[in-house]
Amino acid sequence: MKQFLMLFLIISTFMFAETEMAEPKPSMENPRKFIFPITKWERDEVNHILGSANNVIKFYGVDNTEVVIVAYAQGINALLKTRDSKIAARVKSLMTYDVEFIACQNTMTTLDIKKKDLLDGVEVVTAGIVELIERQLRGYIYIRP
Repeated sequence: MKQFLMLFLIISTFMFAETEMAEPKPSMENPRKFIFPITKWERDEVNHILGSANNVIKFYGVDNTEVVIVAYAQGINALLKTRDSKIAARVKSLMTYDVEFIACQNTMTTLDIKKKDLLDGVEVVTAGIVELIERQLRGYIYIRP
């Protein structure tokens, strides 16, 4: 019985272990900064990325994070007003938590998408891939769920 109790304590320690925060701890002064790409128009993948961004915000707290999502190639469809109302609602919801959504102008030109076709609040940059590079150089962590 004593061995069973000891085994249970060891297993339960690993089951409920908390993530150890790196220094400096996340705060308003030192937010965790993340950048996610959306490059494909597959609803399950887009929803997974949006859900991952939401989970990061819930874990660290909205005041302790800076989250950016860059859409280019076929992923830009996630930011169109008329493409998918459920995804558009999720994007708008994340915007209320100050998540930045960025569209690639190069992709928009290639696919003949106009700024007016994008959801309100979406920013446009010349090249989405360059935005990913520059944000990483500024300390954003690249997340590819």
